[in-house]
This record gives sequence, structure tokens and C-alpha cells, in this order.
Amino acid sequence: MRASAPEIEPTSSPSSRRSFWTAFGPGLLFAGAAVGVSHLVQSTRAGAVYGLALVPVVLVANLAKYPAFRFGPLYAASTGTSLLEGYRRQGTWALVLYGLLTLGTMFTVQAAVTVVTAGLAKFIFGVDVSPITLSAGLLVICAGLLAIGQYAWLDRIIKVVVAVLTVSTLAAAALVVPQVDWAAARWWPAAEHWSGKHILFMAALVGWMPSAIDISVWHSLWTLAKRTESGEAPVADTLLDFDIGYLGTALLAGCFVLLGAGVMHGSGVEIASSAGGFAAQVVTLYAKTLGDWARPVIALCAFAVMFSTTLTVVDGFPRALSVLVARFRGPEAPAASAAAAAEARQVRVAYWISLAVLAVGSLVVLQLFLSSLKAMVDLATTLSFLTAPVLATLNHRAVFSADVPAEARPGRGMWWASVGGITFLGSFALYYLWLRFVM
Repeated sequence: MRASAPEIEPTSSPSSRRSFWTAFGPGLLFAGAAVGVSHLVQSTRAGAVYGLALVPVVLVANLAKYPAFRFGPLYAASTGTSLLEGYRRQGTWALVLYGLLTLGTMFTVQAAVTVVTAGLAKFIFGVDVSPITLSAGLLVICAGLLAIGQYAWLDRIIKVVVAVLTVSTLAAAALVVPQVDWAAARWWPAAEHWSGKHILFMAALVGWMPSAIDISVWHSLWTLAKRTESGEAPVADTLLDFDIGYLGTALLAGCFVLLGAGVMHGSGVEIASSAGGFAAQVVTLYAKTLGDWARPVIALCAFAVMFSTTLTVVDGFPRALSVLVARFRGPEAPAASAAAAAEARQVRVAYWISLAVLAVGSLVVLQLFLSSLKAMVDLATTLSFLTAPVLATLNHRAVFSADVPAEARPGRGMWWASVGGITFLGSFALYYLWLRFVM
């Protein structure tokens, strides 16, 4: 159990600041993974089609998922093991369930984020190659960065990219504020939007808002990797790092809805179905409305958003799968122990095998869905939407178990917030399935 001395020092003390910087990083990796297709594509589409009416849906989705995402770094920081160990302790069935859900979504998720990044690169940099070839090249670049620098480079690269995308997105949103028709804006979906194709889009929007709950597992693994690199940090500092990243993703989601509402809503422009077409459409429409001088800002924002997501997803799925395989073999040793170091070598081999499988499978999915970006994105996000209440329940059970020390375990308020979020996500999923297959 960690020493309690750092917790009673003033927050402004040098020791306190050092402990926070020791923990700082995984929250930005979360932001880098979350701020991608969910924001650039889905949030922009929400603003373009519905104006500001879906802002409450975005807000509720962020609030409902907050406990489940927070439980990832909390479990890792308080136990020294990943959330997958928390699943294992619930029974092998939980590991099998997580594995099936991951295998059912990972190829589509990786394909979606990579092809949107490729489309942006093709448009912005004028690369004259096919989207699949460019996507394969991006995957190789991401794998190379991870091979050379492993977690340390991932941490440093994403800090820079997230800073760039935050500044550029806020600047773009500020520029578009005068373009919004505030007097005519609706702040809640109309009655007809709660059925048919509208509810299907809302389900896809919520599925990756702010992201798929799979990332809570990745976040626990990034927290442990950060601990191995920089040393142990207090749980409170780990959670502050998470809160900064989470609040940032929610803010940026609102910015992208605002961008879509201010520039594309009511324009009569049909959303492009291809990755390259959508990228060109977004950047060009913004430039036409705000002035051609704004084109570099929008382009930089869009590419930073998507490259950060592609890089973190390329790392996240293999990292989780490699540890999942190890958990089937037995319990997880606490971070920084000799047993953990021995296991790390085995996990590393499984990591690269998983990454290779992920890359090949994603390119196959791209070949099948290349003609329709919207169909591929909606499929990926809807699958994540339907699995969200299941993963949120596993996270809840892990964090409120006896495995987590009593002083680190969330209070009654967070228990109710978690149950409320699971109830919302589960009810919405059942309503979606009823509309999809019964009505």
C-alpha cells in the first residue's frame, strides 16, 4: 500500500507538483484516442444535420460514461495491476466476454480511424496513392514509432499532438461563433428525431462519445506503463490527470458540434460518403465560410485529431490483447515487481503479433467498406454503443470489489453515478435494438 505522506502536503508544494508530473500523461493518451472519428466525423455531422440540438446528447453521453472511464486508471493506480486483472478476478467468463467484444469491434474501429486519417493526408498533402495504400503506410509509420520509442515515445508524441489539436480546434471554434444562427438554434432534438434514422445516428454518436469504453482498459495499461517509466504516483494525481484529459475531450466535442452547426448546418450540402471526400469537404467548407486564410488551421486541426487517434488505437488494441492472453494464463503481478518484468517479455511478443493481426484485419475491412465512410463509421460506433453497458458493468464490479483498497474505493455518490450511467447506456441500447429489429 502506498505511503500517505504526499497526500497531506499542500498542493502547491514542489513534492506535490513532482508527484503530479509523475502521473501526467495517460490522460492525454486517453484524449488522443478519444478525440478522433467521434469528434471530427460524428460530432461535425451532428452539428451539420441537427445544428445545436444534439449538444445535450453529447453532454449526457460524456456524463454517463465518466465513471466507467475513470475506473480504469483508478483500478491501476490503487492496485498496481490492470483492469484486465480485475476482470480475471470476476471469473474467466469476464475475460472471454471482453475478448469476444474486442475481437468483434477492433478491426472496424482501426479501419475507420485509419481511413479517415488517410483521407485527410491525401487531401492536405496531395499524396496521389489509393486510400488503402496510404492507410497501410500510416499503420507502418505508427508501428515504427511504437517499435522505436515504445511507451515513452507514445507519451511524448501524443502530448505534442494533443496540444496542437486543442489550440487549433479552439481557434477554429472561436472563428465560427459569428456564423451560428443563435436566435434560431434548438437545444434539444425535435420529437421526430427520436425514431427511425435519427435514433440510429444518435446511437452511433453515443457509441464513441467521447470514445468506446474499451479505452478504460487501455488507460489502466497506460497508467501502469507510466508507473514503470516514471515511478509510482498517488491515486489522486492519477485521477487528476484523467480528469484533465476527460474534460478536454468533452470540450472539444462541443467545439466540433459548433463547427458543424456554424459552417455546414442549413447549407444544403450532402455529407460525402468517402474518407477523402469528407476530408476535402470539411476543410473546404470551413475555408469558404471563414476565409481561405483559415484553411491551414482547419487542416492542421483535423489531421492532428486523426493522427493521434490512429497512433493510440494502434497501440491500445495490441496492448490490451497481449495482456488479455497473459491473464488467461494466471494472475497479474503488481507493476515494478520481478514477476511483472518477466511477464513483460512474453507480453511484448504477443503485442507485436496482435498488432500485425490488427493491421491485416483492418485493411481487409477497408477493402470491404471503402466506398462508404459513413457506413463503416456507423457500424464501428454502433458496435461500441451496444457493448458499452456490458464493459461499464465489468468496470463497476472490479472497482467496487475488495481488490481495491478501502481508502481508494469510490464513494456512494460515484456508485450511484456508475449505476445511473450503466442504466442509461443499457436502456438506450435496448431502445435501439427494439427500433432496429422490432419496429
